[in-house]
Amino acid sequence: MRAPPFWAHASLMSRLLTPVASVYGAIAAHRMAQPPRHRAGVPVVVVGNYVAGGAGKTPTAIALARLAISLGFSPVVLLRGYGGHRRAPSLIDPESDQVADVGDEALMIARSGVPAITARNRRAGAELAVACGADLIILDDGLQSPALAKDLRIAVIDAVYGVGNGSVLPAGPLRAPLAAQLGATDALLVVSNGVAGHGADGVMRATDACGKPVIRAELVPHGDFKSSRPVLAFAGIGRPEKLAESLKAAGIEVADFIGFPDHYHYRAEDARRLLARAKAGGLALVTTAKDMVRLRDAVSGPLVDLAAASDVFEVRLTFSAPEAVEALMRTHLPAPRR
Repeated sequence: MRAPPFWAHASLMSRLLTPVASVYGAIAAHRMAQPPRHRAGVPVVVVGNYVAGGAGKTPTAIALARLAISLGFSPVVLLRGYGGHRRAPSLIDPESDQVADVGDEALMIARSGVPAITARNRRAGAELAVACGADLIILDDGLQSPALAKDLRIAVIDAVYGVGNGSVLPAGPLRAPLAAQLGATDALLVVSNGVAGHGADGVMRATDACGKPVIRAELVPHGDFKSSRPVLAFAGIGRPEKLAESLKAAGIEVADFIGFPDHYHYRAEDARRLLARAKAGGLALVTTAKDMVRLRDAVSGPLVDLAAASDVFEVRLTFSAPEAVEALMRTHLPAPRR
């Protein structure tokens, strides 16, 4: 889905939807207040977000997993496998599994070198993780779910977007009332992409008032992508315009941009349109690593041509103060099994 524009600011539409949002918010807060239904037997760190849409959870999960490995843990990232049809718990094989099986995010994590498991049932996924030798589970999404007990709860928000208009679904992007979500959070991670933004300021102040740490991180370019030509950027992620912002922050001229909904499955006509538009403007094509995972699933036709013609602007999440994240993990988690 793509977030409607009125979620970003107060509007008549938001006010009209307030009664529905009140009911939704009450149900969501009640669900969050339920005791956890299962304890995994190993520590669980959840990387969630307060709003519907992209905030940087998956890059955060990868960065946390790498930090955990450096501390001596054997982590596994557990996801629902959104966009994939496989329902049974499954350890991802980065070579043989496809997006259609396990979803784009799970495959991207596995191909980054971090073990990943998809499971529609989080308890079953946690049991598989433990059976595979994991001594730490990093839950990608699930902050609002009582399915698993969590030892460390990290909420990720985008520095520019913040919590949008601050209203609950469907009047705004919040998955539950902000107060309930703050109460279920141990630390706030504010992610920027080189673009100044103050959308998260209010949430940062509220988090600080609760006596909980606020940590900053940045999505920084990774790899050797450069372009001597202006680019046509395209992305199907939670907030697709982040790609254009990141490219501009890196000094790359973005002459054209096309955004698609998150997890978008590109069609042949999309590929033809992008290729023709780039050729007409003399532009280089560039997209995200998550989009390229989906494009490379194609075996023939225009999608293969689009994948071949497109460069990837890859980013990695870097903590501004990794020692603060390490201290947070040491405080909330037992020492790793050696």
